[in-house]
Amino acid sequence: MTRIAAVHGVLAPHRRTQSEITDIVARTCLPEGTDRRVLDRLHRSAKVHSRHMTLPLERYAELDGFGAANDVFIAAATDLGAKAVRGALDMAGLSAADVDLLIFTSVTGIATPSIDARLAGRLGLRPDVTRLPLFGLGCAGGAAGLARMHDYLLGRPGHVAVLLSVELCSLTFQRNDASMANLVATGLFGDGAAAVVACGANRRVPPGRQGPRDESAGPTIVDTRSHLYPDTGRVMGWDIKDSGFRVVLDPQVPDVVRRYLADDVEGFLGDHGIKPKDVTAWVCHPGGPKVLEAVTEALDLPEGALDVTWRHLADVGNLSSSSVLHVLRDTLAERRPPPGTPGVLLAMGPGFASELVLLRW
Repeated sequence: MTRIAAVHGVLAPHRRTQSEITDIVARTCLPEGTDRRVLDRLHRSAKVHSRHMTLPLERYAELDGFGAANDVFIAAATDLGAKAVRGALDMAGLSAADVDLLIFTSVTGIATPSIDARLAGRLGLRPDVTRLPLFGLGCAGGAAGLARMHDYLLGRPGHVAVLLSVELCSLTFQRNDASMANLVATGLFGDGAAAVVACGANRRVPPGRQGPRDESAGPTIVDTRSHLYPDTGRVMGWDIKDSGFRVVLDPQVPDVVRRYLADDVEGFLGDHGIKPKDVTAWVCHPGGPKVLEAVTEALDLPEGALDVTWRHLADVGNLSSSSVLHVLRDTLAERRPPPGTPGVLLAMGPGFASELVLLRW
C-alpha cells in the first residue's frame, strides 16, 4: 500500500472578501448600466466569504488576452508550487534528492516545458526524477493525482512520490462575459496549491539519504477507482477561446451526482467489505453548495460529515484540483479519524467523471 507522509497547502498572496471580488466582476463582466442583482445573488449563494487571488484586483483588467494571463500563470505557479513542495518535503522529513516521481496537475494554465520541469532545478530534484504532468482533469485532478501516484508506488514500492497541484482560477475569469457560467465561476473559484508526499510500502532509506519523519503521519491508500459518466461531456470543462479558458458549467451537475455517485461509492466500498456507514471521514471536494448538498443526499451522510469541506469553501472558495488536498490536510490536522478505520476521498470533474480513493487512517 501507499502511505501518505505529508500534505501541505498554500494560498495565493492576495486575500479579498467576496464582496470586493463581486464589485470588480460587476465592473469588468457586466455591460455598462446592467442591473447587477443577479450577480450579487449568485455570489452570495456560493457561500464563499473570502478568496485568495494571484494578482491585486486592479491588475486583472490589464491582462489583455490568453497569452498575458498564461505568462502570469507560469511565473506564479512555479513560485507557489515550489513553496508547496518544499513545505511538504520538510513535513515528511525528506529532501528533494529523495523524490523519485513528481506529478503535476493543473487545469488553469499551460506550459512547455511543464511546471514540474521548471521546478526540478529550482527544488534540487535529481536529474533522473520521473515526471508526469496532468492536464484536463479539473476539480478531480487532486484525487486522480493521488490515484496515479498510488499506481506508480505499487510498481515501485521503494520509491518516494510527490503530487503537486497548482490552480490559479482567477486568471481564467473572462472579462466582458456576462454568461451565467462565468458569473457563477467568478463567485466560486480561488487560487492555491497543495503538495502530497507519499512513500511505497517497502521504502528503505539509502545511505546518506533522509527518511520519513513520522511513520504515522498520514493514512494509507488502499485502492482507487475512476468512473466516466455517459453523455455528460458538456456538463463541465473549458471552451478554449482567444481570450483563454471560457468555463463550461451546466446547472445539471448536482443531478448527475444524485444519479450516479451512490452506486459508485457503494460498489467501490463493497469490493472491500465496507459499507458507507463504516467510513469515519469523508474527504470531499467543495464543488459548490448545490453539489455538496447533492453528495450529502446521494450518500445519505450524517450531519456534520462534510463540515471540513464546507468550512474550506467558505474560507477560500473552490481551488479546483487543490481543494480536496487542502481538505485532506485539514482532516488530518483537526479531525483525524481513529487509526485503522476506513476513509473516502472523492472529487468530480470534467468528463464528467468521479475519482474515488479508499483510505485507511
